[in-house]
Amino acid sequence: MSKIIVIVGPTGVGKTKLSIELSKIYNAEIINGDSIQIYKELNIGSAKVTEEEKENIPHHLFDIKEVTEDYSVYDYQKDCRKKIKEIQSRGKNVIIVGGTGLYIKAALYDYKFEEEKHKINNYENYSNDELYELLLKKYPDTDIHKNNRKRVIRALNKTSETTVTDKLLYDAIFIGLTTNRENLYKIINNRVDKMINNGLLEETKNLYDNNIRSKAIMTGIGYKELYKYFDEEINLEEAIELIKKNSRRYAKRQYTFFNHQLKINWFDVDYINFTNTINYIKKFIDNN
Repeated sequence: MSKIIVIVGPTGVGKTKLSIELSKIYNAEIINGDSIQIYKELNIGSAKVTEEEKENIPHHLFDIKEVTEDYSVYDYQKDCRKKIKEIQSRGKNVIIVGGTGLYIKAALYDYKFEEEKHKINNYENYSNDELYELLLKKYPDTDIHKNNRKRVIRALNKTSETTVTDKLLYDAIFIGLTTNRENLYKIINNRVDKMINNGLLEETKNLYDNNIRSKAIMTGIGYKELYKYFDEEINLEEAIELIKKNSRRYAKRQYTFFNHQLKINWFDVDYINFTNTINYIKKFIDNN
Protein backbone atom coordinates (compact mmCIF):
# COMPACT_ATOMS: atom_id res chain seq x y z
CA MET A 1 0.00 0.00 0.00
CA SER A 2 1.21 3.51 -0.83
CA LYS A 3 2.57 5.43 2.13
CA ILE A 4 1.78 9.03 2.98
CA ILE A 5 4.53 10.53 5.09
CA VAL A 6 3.89 13.99 6.53
CA ILE A 7 6.89 16.03 7.67
CA VAL A 8 6.14 19.04 9.86
CA GLY A 9 7.97 21.19 12.35
CA PRO A 10 8.82 24.82 13.07
CA THR A 11 10.41 27.07 10.51
CA GLY A 12 14.05 26.31 9.69
CA VAL A 13 14.28 22.97 11.48
CA GLY A 14 15.30 20.85 8.46
CA LYS A 15 12.07 19.62 6.89
CA THR A 16 13.15 20.11 3.27
CA LYS A 17 16.39 18.17 3.71
CA LEU A 18 14.56 15.26 5.35
CA SER A 19 11.88 15.19 2.66
CA ILE A 20 14.48 14.81 -0.08
CA GLU A 21 16.27 11.98 1.70
CA LEU A 22 13.07 10.08 2.53
CA SER A 23 11.77 10.49 -1.00
CA LYS A 24 14.84 8.61 -2.26
CA ILE A 25 14.36 5.83 0.28
CA TYR A 26 10.62 5.38 -0.32
CA ASN A 27 10.34 6.21 -4.03
CA ALA A 28 8.10 9.15 -3.21
CA GLU A 29 7.00 12.42 -4.77
CA ILE A 30 6.80 15.55 -2.64
CA ILE A 31 3.78 17.81 -2.08
CA ASN A 32 4.23 21.28 -0.62
CA GLY A 33 2.50 21.94 2.70
CA ASP A 34 3.52 25.58 3.09
CA SER A 35 1.06 28.39 2.35
CA ILE A 36 3.67 30.85 1.07
CA GLN A 37 5.58 28.43 -1.16
CA ILE A 38 2.40 28.07 -3.21
CA TYR A 39 3.27 31.43 -4.78
CA LYS A 40 5.65 32.32 -7.57
CA GLU A 41 8.27 35.02 -6.85
CA LEU A 42 8.28 34.35 -3.08
CA ASN A 43 11.44 32.27 -3.09
CA ILE A 44 14.05 33.56 -0.67
CA GLY A 45 11.66 34.70 2.04
CA SER A 46 9.81 31.37 2.05
CA ALA A 47 13.03 29.31 1.96
CA LYS A 48 11.59 27.54 -1.07
CA VAL A 49 13.36 24.38 -2.21
CA THR A 50 15.72 25.14 -5.10
CA GLU A 51 15.99 23.15 -8.32
CA GLU A 52 19.38 21.89 -7.19
CA GLU A 53 18.00 20.77 -3.82
CA LYS A 54 15.16 18.87 -5.50
CA GLU A 55 17.66 16.38 -6.98
CA ASN A 56 15.23 15.63 -9.84
CA ILE A 57 12.55 14.43 -7.41
CA PRO A 58 9.04 15.51 -8.52
CA HIS A 59 7.69 18.36 -6.41
CA HIS A 60 4.04 19.46 -6.48
CA LEU A 61 2.05 22.57 -5.46
CA PHE A 62 5.08 24.85 -5.52
CA ASP A 63 4.86 28.04 -7.63
CA ILE A 64 1.29 27.35 -8.76
CA LYS A 65 -0.16 30.82 -8.12
CA GLU A 66 0.76 34.38 -8.96
CA VAL A 67 1.52 36.43 -5.89
CA THR A 68 -1.48 38.65 -6.71
CA GLU A 69 -3.93 35.73 -6.62
CA ASP A 70 -5.94 34.53 -3.65
CA TYR A 71 -5.50 30.95 -2.48
CA SER A 72 -7.50 29.47 0.37
CA VAL A 73 -7.35 26.45 2.66
CA TYR A 74 -10.24 25.07 0.63
CA ASP A 75 -8.23 25.46 -2.58
CA TYR A 76 -5.31 23.65 -1.02
CA GLN A 77 -7.53 20.84 0.22
CA LYS A 78 -8.79 20.17 -3.30
CA ASP A 79 -5.38 20.48 -4.93
CA CYS A 80 -3.55 18.35 -2.39
CA ARG A 81 -6.09 15.53 -2.47
CA LYS A 82 -5.95 15.55 -6.26
CA LYS A 83 -2.15 15.29 -6.20
CA ILE A 84 -2.22 12.46 -3.67
CA LYS A 85 -4.54 10.51 -5.96
CA GLU A 86 -2.34 11.18 -9.00
CA ILE A 87 0.87 10.16 -7.26
CA GLN A 88 -0.64 7.00 -5.80
CA SER A 89 -2.02 6.06 -9.22
CA ARG A 90 1.59 5.93 -10.41
CA GLY A 91 2.46 3.48 -7.64
CA LYS A 92 4.52 6.09 -5.81
CA ASN A 93 4.56 7.05 -2.16
CA VAL A 94 3.64 10.56 -1.05
CA ILE A 95 5.57 12.95 1.16
CA ILE A 96 3.84 16.15 2.31
CA VAL A 97 6.27 18.65 3.77
CA GLY A 98 5.64 22.07 5.23
CA GLY A 99 4.86 24.17 8.25
CA THR A 100 1.28 25.24 7.57
CA GLY A 101 -0.58 22.89 9.86
CA LEU A 102 -4.06 24.09 8.88
CA TYR A 103 -3.44 23.26 5.21
CA ILE A 104 -2.20 19.79 6.07
CA LYS A 105 -5.08 19.06 8.44
CA ALA A 106 -7.67 20.26 5.90
CA ALA A 107 -6.18 17.99 3.24
CA LEU A 108 -5.87 14.81 5.27
CA TYR A 109 -8.71 14.99 7.79
CA ASP A 110 -12.49 15.06 7.44
CA TYR A 111 -12.53 18.82 7.04
CA LYS A 112 -15.65 20.07 5.25
CA PHE A 113 -16.41 23.54 3.89
CA GLU A 114 -20.02 24.52 3.42
CA GLU A 115 -20.90 27.74 1.62
CA GLU A 116 -24.30 29.36 2.02
CA LYS A 117 -25.97 31.04 -0.95
CA HIS A 118 -27.04 34.60 -0.30
CA LYS A 119 -27.51 37.94 -1.99
CA ILE A 120 -24.28 39.65 -3.00
CA ASN A 121 -23.82 43.24 -1.81
CA ASN A 122 -21.40 45.34 -3.90
CA TYR A 123 -21.11 48.06 -1.18
CA GLU A 124 -20.71 50.69 -3.89
CA ASN A 125 -21.67 53.55 -1.57
CA TYR A 126 -19.08 52.68 1.07
CA SER A 127 -15.59 54.13 1.35
CA ASN A 128 -12.61 51.83 1.95
CA ASP A 129 -12.43 52.95 5.59
CA GLU A 130 -16.13 52.24 6.14
CA LEU A 131 -15.80 48.82 4.53
CA TYR A 132 -12.82 48.01 6.71
CA GLU A 133 -14.77 48.95 9.86
CA LEU A 134 -17.46 46.45 8.84
CA LEU A 135 -14.85 43.82 8.14
CA LEU A 136 -13.23 44.23 11.56
CA LYS A 137 -16.60 43.70 13.23
CA LYS A 138 -17.06 40.45 11.33
CA TYR A 139 -13.43 39.26 11.38
CA PRO A 140 -11.49 41.01 14.18
CA ASP A 141 -8.30 39.09 13.32
CA THR A 142 -8.46 39.71 9.58
CA ASP A 143 -5.19 39.98 7.67
CA ILE A 144 -6.79 41.67 4.65
CA HIS A 145 -5.37 45.11 3.85
CA LYS A 146 -8.02 47.81 4.05
CA ASN A 147 -7.14 49.17 0.59
CA ASN A 148 -7.73 45.78 -1.04
CA ARG A 149 -11.37 46.68 -1.69
CA LYS A 150 -12.12 43.60 -3.78
CA ARG A 151 -11.01 41.18 -1.06
CA VAL A 152 -12.73 43.17 1.70
CA ILE A 153 -16.06 43.02 -0.14
CA ARG A 154 -15.62 39.33 -0.90
CA ALA A 155 -14.99 38.63 2.80
CA LEU A 156 -18.03 40.67 3.85
CA ASN A 157 -20.20 38.72 1.43
CA LYS A 158 -18.89 35.39 2.57
CA THR A 159 -20.88 33.19 4.92
CA SER A 160 -19.46 29.78 5.48
CA GLU A 161 -19.31 26.98 7.99
CA THR A 162 -16.46 24.58 8.52
CA THR A 163 -17.00 21.14 9.98
CA VAL A 164 -13.93 19.37 11.32
CA THR A 165 -13.68 15.92 12.83
CA ASP A 166 -10.70 13.94 14.10
CA LYS A 167 -11.25 11.36 11.38
CA LEU A 168 -8.09 10.88 9.32
CA LEU A 169 -9.03 10.10 5.72
CA TYR A 170 -5.66 8.65 4.72
CA ASP A 171 -3.19 6.15 6.10
CA ALA A 172 -0.63 8.79 7.01
CA ILE A 173 2.40 8.87 9.31
CA PHE A 174 3.13 12.25 10.90
CA ILE A 175 6.80 13.02 11.51
CA GLY A 176 7.77 16.15 13.43
CA LEU A 177 11.27 17.59 13.53
CA THR A 178 12.26 19.54 16.60
CA THR A 179 15.21 20.89 18.58
CA ASN A 180 15.62 22.76 21.85
CA ARG A 181 14.37 26.33 21.94
CA GLU A 182 17.79 27.95 22.24
CA ASN A 183 19.08 26.10 19.19
CA LEU A 184 15.90 26.74 17.21
CA TYR A 185 16.06 30.47 17.84
CA LYS A 186 19.72 30.50 16.81
CA ILE A 187 18.81 28.64 13.60
CA ILE A 188 15.99 31.08 12.87
CA ASN A 189 18.16 34.16 13.45
CA ASN A 190 20.98 32.80 11.28
CA ARG A 191 18.48 31.83 8.61
CA VAL A 192 17.12 35.37 8.42
CA ASP A 193 20.64 36.77 8.08
CA LYS A 194 21.31 34.29 5.28
CA MET A 195 18.09 35.30 3.49
CA ILE A 196 19.16 38.96 3.60
CA ASN A 197 22.59 38.04 2.21
CA ASN A 198 20.97 35.90 -0.51
CA GLY A 199 18.84 38.77 -1.83
CA LEU A 200 15.62 38.96 0.19
CA LEU A 201 15.81 42.75 0.13
CA GLU A 202 15.98 42.81 -3.67
CA GLU A 203 13.25 40.16 -4.03
CA THR A 204 10.90 42.16 -1.83
CA LYS A 205 11.79 45.54 -3.39
CA ASN A 206 10.78 44.21 -6.80
CA LEU A 207 7.35 43.30 -5.44
CA TYR A 208 7.09 46.63 -3.63
CA ASP A 209 7.99 48.61 -6.74
CA ASN A 210 5.21 46.80 -8.59
CA ASN A 211 2.78 47.93 -5.86
CA ILE A 212 1.84 44.37 -4.95
CA ARG A 213 0.12 44.30 -1.57
CA SER A 214 -1.70 41.00 -1.73
CA LYS A 215 -2.47 38.74 1.21
CA ALA A 216 0.63 36.63 0.57
CA ILE A 217 2.85 39.69 0.83
CA MET A 218 1.15 41.49 3.69
CA THR A 219 1.03 38.38 5.89
CA GLY A 220 4.24 36.66 4.76
CA ILE A 221 7.03 36.91 7.33
CA GLY A 222 10.05 38.54 5.74
CA TYR A 223 8.00 40.47 3.23
CA LYS A 224 5.59 42.41 5.42
CA GLU A 225 8.43 43.65 7.64
CA LEU A 226 10.50 44.84 4.69
CA TYR A 227 7.44 46.63 3.31
CA LYS A 228 7.45 48.64 6.54
CA TYR A 229 11.07 49.51 5.80
CA PHE A 230 10.28 50.56 2.24
CA ASP A 231 7.33 52.59 3.55
CA GLU A 232 9.89 54.33 5.83
CA GLU A 233 8.05 53.26 8.98
CA ILE A 234 11.16 51.53 10.37
CA ASN A 235 14.83 51.31 9.42
CA LEU A 236 16.47 48.25 7.88
CA GLU A 237 18.02 47.03 11.12
CA GLU A 238 14.63 47.21 12.85
CA ALA A 239 13.00 45.37 9.93
CA ILE A 240 15.52 42.52 10.13
CA GLU A 241 15.09 42.22 13.89
CA LEU A 242 11.31 42.22 13.41
CA ILE A 243 11.60 39.39 10.87
CA LYS A 244 13.56 37.36 13.42
CA LYS A 245 11.10 38.16 16.20
CA ASN A 246 8.05 37.28 14.10
CA SER A 247 9.72 34.08 12.88
CA ARG A 248 10.34 32.98 16.47
CA ARG A 249 6.74 33.76 17.40
CA TYR A 250 5.51 31.85 14.38
CA ALA A 251 7.55 28.82 15.45
CA LYS A 252 5.77 28.89 18.81
CA ARG A 253 2.38 28.99 17.10
CA GLN A 254 3.40 26.11 14.85
CA TYR A 255 4.26 23.94 17.85
CA THR A 256 0.93 24.79 19.47
CA PHE A 257 -1.03 23.79 16.37
CA PHE A 258 0.90 20.61 15.70
CA ASN A 259 0.63 19.41 19.29
CA HIS A 260 -3.10 20.08 19.56
CA GLN A 261 -4.36 19.34 16.06
CA LEU A 262 -2.18 16.57 14.60
CA LYS A 263 -0.87 13.24 15.88
CA ILE A 264 2.82 14.02 15.59
CA ASN A 265 5.70 11.65 16.28
CA TRP A 266 8.51 14.01 17.28
CA PHE A 267 12.21 13.51 16.58
CA ASP A 268 15.08 15.64 17.84
CA VAL A 269 17.29 16.60 14.92
CA ASP A 270 20.95 15.59 15.08
CA TYR A 271 22.52 18.57 13.33
CA ILE A 272 26.04 17.20 13.75
CA ASN A 273 25.15 14.02 11.86
CA PHE A 274 21.82 14.39 10.06
CA THR A 275 22.11 10.80 8.82
CA ASN A 276 21.33 9.66 12.36
CA THR A 277 18.02 11.55 12.22
CA ILE A 278 17.19 9.97 8.86
CA ASN A 279 17.95 6.48 10.16
CA TYR A 280 15.88 6.93 13.34
CA ILE A 281 12.91 8.13 11.32
CA LYS A 282 13.27 5.42 8.69
CA LYS A 283 13.23 2.77 11.41
CA PHE A 284 10.10 4.32 12.91
CA ILE A 285 8.31 4.48 9.54
CA ASP A 286 9.22 0.89 8.68
CA ASN A 287 7.77 -0.32 11.98
CA ASN A 288 4.46 1.50 11.53
